[in-house]
Amino acid sequence: MPELPEVETIRIGLDPLVHGKVIADVWHDWPKGFPNAPSDVDAFVKGASIRAVRRRAKVLIIDLSSEYSLVIHLKMTGQLVFRSTSVQFGAGHPNESLIGELPDKSTRVILTFEDSSKLFFNDQRKFGWMRLMPTVEVGQLDFFLKAGPEPLAADFTADDFIARLMRRKNSAMKAVLLDQTIVAGIGNIYADESLWGAKIHPETKVADVPPVKLRALYTSLRTVLQLSIEKGGSTDRNYVNHEGKRGSYLTFANVFRREGKPCPRCGETIIKTRVAGRGTHTCPNCQRLNK
Repeated sequence: MPELPEVETIRIGLDPLVHGKVIADVWHDWPKGFPNAPSDVDAFVKGASIRAVRRRAKVLIIDLSSEYSLVIHLKMTGQLVFRSTSVQFGAGHPNESLIGELPDKSTRVILTFEDSSKLFFNDQRKFGWMRLMPTVEVGQLDFFLKAGPEPLAADFTADDFIARLMRRKNSAMKAVLLDQTIVAGIGNIYADESLWGAKIHPETKVADVPPVKLRALYTSLRTVLQLSIEKGGSTDRNYVNHEGKRGSYLTFANVFRREGKPCPRCGETIIKTRVAGRGTHTCPNCQRLNK
């Protein structure tokens, strides 16, 4: 499933391409992937222009001039592909639909604009969805109500971060970082990388981490996420960035998928274990577990 940097790179690429475009027609083939009443689509999508493409946690939101929004969750194999006579843009699960002729058998929704350009929502496994709802109600979706704050938000401070971690002070650090109700959008890669950066063992209880290291973790997490966005995302197996290229962040990763290799900080061999049910990469020297 795409995580914060992957979805953000899609937003960055898509927004300037569709901003201001007027939707002339809508097609879909999978009711569960487009669970919207035809009358609502006619009233609030057709004839509306796109005001913005934004992101909350791991979800994309296309705001329309009708004061409605299309909320999109790509899930495991979703893609957004924009095609015009002069531009071809594709981002998401890296199969041939990104560059092949569309629509194809994975196409679930097509937005056709007045200038004849099109936005395709493709999804091989049919887990993703595009839901229409009033813009003012988007924030009231259960998914968003439960999601923690955005880790890169300007108003999200180190004090805020520490206070939210302390809600689960007796839990392992990695499990808390992966809890989307604590902070939104942090996935396995970013948890491992940020903990390495702060020299914290992933199994350490939050309450046992000194405040100075929790502040270091805040800085490390934001640095890792921002770097990943700049490199076009990090999930090189399942996602490509807004230019249709595989994310390059993993070539710069310090511990993730580097088991058996030397730690770039101390030279100790990186190991892989399981923490919070996930494969976890750690430097046994830099990230010692105090028992």
